[in-house]
Amino acid sequence: MRDKTQTNSAAPGDRLVRAGAVVFFIGAVATLVTVAPLFLGTTPFPTYMFGMSMLMAVGFLTAGAGVLRSVAAGRRQARGDR
Repeated sequence: MRDKTQTNSAAPGDRLVRAGAVVFFIGAVATLVTVAPLFLGTTPFPTYMFGMSMLMAVGFLTAGAGVLRSVAAGRRQARGDR
């Protein structure tokens, strides 16, 4: 037996990582949309678009929290705690 963990089982923190990736992607698209008028010479977008660009950081931090939660759960499991 290689490992008792099933490949399709969800570990703690997996949902946070997935949610963080989605939020990061939305923030990345918002950043591209916000920066595009600078290169195209058109009028800039409203201020809220710059706020939406901050979603990249929020997504990165959310995914990082999910990774840390997963690491902590793995350490607890390795020690035998539950």
